[in-house]
Amino acid sequence: MNFEQKIKTTLISNNFLIYISTEEEERLEYILKHTINQLFQEKIYLWNFIDGYTDNPNYISQCIQNPLEALHTITKYKNKKTKVFFLKDFHIFLKDIGISRKLKNLYQHLNKSNQYVILSGTEITLPIELKEYITYLQMPLPNKKEVLIELNRFLYKNITYESNYKETICMAYTGFSINKIRKSLSKLLLNNLSPNQIIEKILQEKEQIVQKTEGLKFYSSRNNRLEVGGLENLKNWLKIRNLAFTTKAHTYGIKRPKGILLVGIQGTGKSLSAKTIANQWNMPLFRLDISKIFAGILGESENRIEKIINICEKSCPCILWIDEIDKIFNEYDNNNDSGTKQRVTNIFLTWLSEKKQEVFIVATANTINQLPIEILRKGRFDEIFFVDLPNFKERLKIFQIHLKIFRPMTWNKYNIYYLSKISKGFSGAEIEQSIIDAMYVGFYNNREFTTIDIRNAIHRIVPLSIIEQQKILHLRKWGYSGKIKIA
Repeated sequence: MNFEQKIKTTLISNNFLIYISTEEEERLEYILKHTINQLFQEKIYLWNFIDGYTDNPNYISQCIQNPLEALHTITKYKNKKTKVFFLKDFHIFLKDIGISRKLKNLYQHLNKSNQYVILSGTEITLPIELKEYITYLQMPLPNKKEVLIELNRFLYKNITYESNYKETICMAYTGFSINKIRKSLSKLLLNNLSPNQIIEKILQEKEQIVQKTEGLKFYSSRNNRLEVGGLENLKNWLKIRNLAFTTKAHTYGIKRPKGILLVGIQGTGKSLSAKTIANQWNMPLFRLDISKIFAGILGESENRIEKIINICEKSCPCILWIDEIDKIFNEYDNNNDSGTKQRVTNIFLTWLSEKKQEVFIVATANTINQLPIEILRKGRFDEIFFVDLPNFKERLKIFQIHLKIFRPMTWNKYNIYYLSKISKGFSGAEIEQSIIDAMYVGFYNNREFTTIDIRNAIHRIVPLSIIEQQKILHLRKWGYSGKIKIA
C-alpha cells in the first residue's frame, strides 16, 4: 500500500485527528490536496504559525501565531460539509498542556461534525497522553517510482542515460527527499558529468547526510578492488540470493533475505565480506557503531537507535554492517545504566525479527560466548556461518590477491606456493601484514622485496592461532559441531 492509499484508508476509517511525521512538508501538502479532492471533492484548509489560515475565506490570516486559537476556530466552523484542516509544524506545540487539552476536547467535536484535522511535524513520537486520540502516520521518503519520475523530468532530452543507468541512479537516491533530489540533479547536470560520475557524486552526498547521524557511517560500495580469498560456501550462498531484491524475484514469490551472522577468528575476512557483498550487490553500506549511540540523557540512546533504523529503512535496499556484535549485545549485566542497554538491545532485536524492508544485515562476531541466545535463534538471521582460518588453497588465493594489489605487474614472480605452505595457522590479515613487513625491509635496503623477505616476516610473526590457542580450539570445535554452516 502506497502512502496516498494509506491516507485514504485512514480517513475513511473514521480517524478524525491525524498526525503525520515528515520533513517534506511541501510534498505532503501536494499529496493531501490530491487525496482530499478525490475523496470529498473539497479543498483543504491550511494553517501555519506565521501566516495563520491561508486557504479559508472566512478565517483568512486569522490565528496568526496562535495555535490554540487555530484549534478553537475549527469548532466554530458551521458548514456541515466534510472539511479537512491541515496544521503545519504542530509537533512544536503538542507538549503544551493547553494544546494537549484542546486536542482532547476537539476529538469529540470532530467525531460529531465529520471534520478532519491533520497535523504535521518532524517528531517521530507523540506525547503519551495524546496517543489514544491521535492516529500516527509516517510519510515515507520517495519510492523508486517517484524518483524515476523526477529523473525522467530532468533527463528526458538526454538520450545518453540508458535505462540501466537510471535504475542505478534511482538506487543511489534512496534515502533522499524529493527536494534534495531536485537540487542535486540540477547541480550535477549543470556540470555535464557522465552517468558514472553522477552516481559517485550522489553517493558522496549520501555520505554527508549519514555522517550527521550519531552511530552510523556510510561506505561507498563502488570499489572494484575488493576481493575475499576463500569462503566459497559463503560466496555461493550469497550468489544465489543476489537476485532476491529484484522485481522478478518478488513476482516469483521469493522472500527477501534478512541477513547473516559471521562468527570466526579475528582477521579471517568477516568485515571485508560485508564490504564485498555491498560492492557485488551494488547496494549502499552502512556501518553501525553502537558505542556512539549510548548517551547520558535518559531516552536519548533509544531515540538514536530508532533514528538509525529509520534511516536504514528509508535507504533500502541497503546493507547494515554490525562489526563485532559480540562486544555490543553481550549478556545483560548489572551496569547501573537504568536498563538503557537492555532497552536498546530489545529495540534492535525486535526490529531484526520483524523488519519487512529490504535491509540486509551482515553481523560479525569473534566469539559466541557473550552473545544472548535471542541473537542466535532462527528468524533474526537467515544463516550463521563459521569463518575458520584459511586452508592451504585459500592462503594461495589470499597471497595472490594482496600481491596483485601491491605489485600488479610482477606478483607472479613470488613463490606463493611456498609462502602458503609455511604460513599454516595464519589469518588473511596476518598474511597481508607479512607482505607489508617485507616491503618495509626491501624499501629500507633500497631494493625490491622478495619471497625471502616475506618468508622472514612470516617467521617473525606469532599468529593469533598460537597466542590464543585454547580459545581458538574451543571456537573451532563449536564451528565444526554441525550446528552452523562453514563459510
